[in-house]
Amino acid sequence: MGRRRILQLGGVSAAALALGTGVLPAEQAYAAPKYQNNPFSLGVASGDPLPDGVVLWTRLAPDPLAEDGHGGMPLRPVPVQYEVAEDEAFRRVVRRGNIVATPELGHSVHAEVGGLRPRREYFYRFRTGDADSPVGRTKTAPARHTPLASMALAFASCQAWPDGFFTAYRHMAAEDLDIVVHLGDYIYEYGIPANGGARKQTVPDHFATETVSLARYRTQYALYKTDPDLQAAHAAFPWIVTLDDHEVENNWSGQTPEGNTPTPRPDQFLERRTSAFRAYYENLPLRSTSVPTGPDMRLYRRFTFGDLAEFNVLDTRQYRSPMAAPDTDERFDPARTLTGGQQEKWLLDGMTASRSRWNVLAQQIRVAQFDHGSETDPALPKDGWEGFGMDSWDGYVASRDRIFGGIAERGVSNPVVLTGDWHRNLVADIKADYRDPNSRTIASELVGTSISSGGNGQDIDNLGRAGLAVNPHVKFYNIQRGYVSCRLDAQSWRSDFKVLPSVTTPDAPVTTRATYVIEDGRPGAELA
Repeated sequence: MGRRRILQLGGVSAAALALGTGVLPAEQAYAAPKYQNNPFSLGVASGDPLPDGVVLWTRLAPDPLAEDGHGGMPLRPVPVQYEVAEDEAFRRVVRRGNIVATPELGHSVHAEVGGLRPRREYFYRFRTGDADSPVGRTKTAPARHTPLASMALAFASCQAWPDGFFTAYRHMAAEDLDIVVHLGDYIYEYGIPANGGARKQTVPDHFATETVSLARYRTQYALYKTDPDLQAAHAAFPWIVTLDDHEVENNWSGQTPEGNTPTPRPDQFLERRTSAFRAYYENLPLRSTSVPTGPDMRLYRRFTFGDLAEFNVLDTRQYRSPMAAPDTDERFDPARTLTGGQQEKWLLDGMTASRSRWNVLAQQIRVAQFDHGSETDPALPKDGWEGFGMDSWDGYVASRDRIFGGIAERGVSNPVVLTGDWHRNLVADIKADYRDPNSRTIASELVGTSISSGGNGQDIDNLGRAGLAVNPHVKFYNIQRGYVSCRLDAQSWRSDFKVLPSVTTPDAPVTTRATYVIEDGRPGAELA
């Protein structure tokens, strides 16, 4: 199958896109079906906040786990109305609109609502036929470069449904946040046991297979999104999202699949990536600028919050060179890239032009060097990991040196890296030269643990003990589950590492395992 054919399979018609984003009004009156079950079973969400508007999302699915991936919807367009109000009772409605949920986009809608006021709280809801959605709460960004005293955010990643409950999201939803940043692995492509794994919740037989087709990706998202705690966090705040590997398959790089894959040929993998990207767009509150074209999707983008913070959202999967062979010097090859040249230039040019006090890289995989320790000192405890991880920036050293060397040369104000993927909490300094512990600290890295992936976890393991012993720039390591809650102002950035004692039992409490603070003008986080 050629690339042209893959593009044809993955294309979304202009009409379907316009109707599904609210760019065009519905000119034809489609009869809404009579719903026997709740069509809003997957909840509501908002995202990509700008000073004048947000994206409002839902996906109609009265039978969300139906094997054909259509969620129990008919294969025809269906009208959906939305309202945006200044109050939760909808007495002060400021925007109304019509969208058509089309089968081409999995009956998802992405209402790109504009004309709102900066840094304002709004409430929204949808209606189709005689069914009303839950009410969501969202917030617009402050006007660019205007004074902003403070803001709050949480970041999270890695939520394997069969590994445990998403209780962390319930605690997150109870906070007072401006945004949530999700750093990838929103779903996992693996088959799910009939008993639901740690959840002990029976799932239909078609979930047993690995996710490859568009129908399976759609049902995989539907299963995850039926979780009430995930729905609560989506309904509470606008989200800014990017994907990592498991939204497609484990450890893919550019056009290269992982070694053990049911789609080993390049044409098979690109067809799979086409389906995965389509389902990702359908299920997240993204703007039409991120609509995939076949196996390609623009996800790197930038969000500015007053004069306080600018978030550079990266894509470290789609443009990267294949992973380096372990235990070789290939990882130092300057021809290799993690971001691709265009995204690298976009990032450095944007950070150079930034007028924000805090400049954030929201991205997927660990940046700071992490020597696993086993080879460095045979006396250290072993964990089956040796040397350096190739699916991290350690596998793309030249990319790391170019980007963070460029950040240092340009004098970017307070660079902070937010990272997911690793199922561990970590605080580290990004150094100019890791061979010299006294070399310049360029940026601070905050790595967040998983929501549920990997099961309950523990405070520390042998990898952590070995790694802390040989990586002096690493200040904190923990492998419990949870998320990171951050508060920032002109003087400091405070990060609370929130952890749960268990994800295999519901209703676990949350505690703050550690708090680290980055002071304005002083890169490097310190224990509070």
